[in-house]
Amino acid sequence: MRLSLNFVRVVALGGWIGAILYFAAVVTEGAFAVLPKQDEAGLLVGFTLGGLHVMGLVSAAIFVSASVVLAKGLRAIRRSSVAGVILMGLLTMASQYHVMPHMARLRSQMGSVDQTPRSDPRRVEFDRLHKISVDIEGAVLLMGLIALFLTLREDRPRAES
Repeated sequence: MRLSLNFVRVVALGGWIGAILYFAAVVTEGAFAVLPKQDEAGLLVGFTLGGLHVMGLVSAAIFVSASVVLAKGLRAIRRSSVAGVILMGLLTMASQYHVMPHMARLRSQMGSVDQTPRSDPRRVEFDRLHKISVDIEGAVLLMGLIALFLTLREDRPRAES
């Protein structure tokens, strides 16, 4: 059972990290390279990011739940890896339920982000939120890599003394 739960934790966290990397390297680059209008690419990226966030929150729930079962209690949240994944989930929720809806409202008000002058207050705010969104995703990725490293280190067999 221990091996199975450790496997589930690694797959959940590794899948989330892989999805973030794929999103950043392929989805965003591809959307802006292939679609004829930047506004269309932005809509696709926003939609895809929402799916990534849902996947991340499910992955966080799986990771934390498996960690609690492995530790036989809530003391699991004291482990750096688990605390890191919880923080990843909180940042993901902030992006999904605060930053992205605010960006969507601004996008709707502007009609076209690309055609709105950079000096327009709505565009200034949109660009600021976009930077926050990128920073959040970067922080989640970095924390995920650290949490994965810590998870693998915690789960390795101890050498006999």
